[in-house]
Amino acid sequence: MQRKTVVITGGNRGIGLSITEAFINAGYFVIVGARHEMGLSSRFGDQVSFISADVRDEAAHRRLVDVAVKKTGTLNVYINNAGFSEWRPIEKIDEKFFDDLIGTNLKGAFWGCKAASSAMQDGGCIINISSIAGKRGSANNSAYCASKFGVNGLTQALAKEVGPRGIRVNALCPVLIPTDGLIDALKSPFSPAKGDPEGFISKFIADNAALKRLPTGEEVAAMGLFLASESASAMTGQCINVDCGVFPQ
Repeated sequence: MQRKTVVITGGNRGIGLSITEAFINAGYFVIVGARHEMGLSSRFGDQVSFISADVRDEAAHRRLVDVAVKKTGTLNVYINNAGFSEWRPIEKIDEKFFDDLIGTNLKGAFWGCKAASSAMQDGGCIINISSIAGKRGSANNSAYCASKFGVNGLTQALAKEVGPRGIRVNALCPVLIPTDGLIDALKSPFSPAKGDPEGFISKFIADNAALKRLPTGEEVAAMGLFLASESASAMTGQCINVDCGVFPQ
């Protein structure tokens, strides 16, 4: 049986690292595209292939796809995970901040979808890591919400476009997951944490989460594995919340 191949952008830290580990454990040949290697080879050895990539650059995604096809002859799954969050009121948003955030979160996903869909065959699967911020707005978060609403729109439109070729496109929409990146973002004076990330997260759970906890990166990764599997063969164009009941739909 031909070994399946997955490309994961930003698969070197946070949720992305959990996704990388899950797909390795599932037997995939994993290619990670990110700016820095961050110890992937020492942790996983030859189970993962790291390619330096800036997701804002379309050519970087084409390189990732080319490596996948050369390694195993095909590209089965492409996961647009790279992104970042930062709260900032609109009057504090300048062109650099806007371009960095939209460029990484939305343009990065767009170029990834374009490169992946050009190489995939029947049975291919694209997964965009979005956010429940792509479904509802929040204060001081206009740029991030706009980027994730865009990712959800991209997901739904592309599913219609490439569905006739047998390619599925879905998104995962996690709620707050306390990765190092999120904790750093919550330290911003403009974030809802008001200087107390741990206190904010505890109150957020108590006030909002039906299960009285937040999901883990491993749980997001498990949903990614499901979407990539034959068990999800009828699912496309969906933006699925992974949120412990914070935003029931």
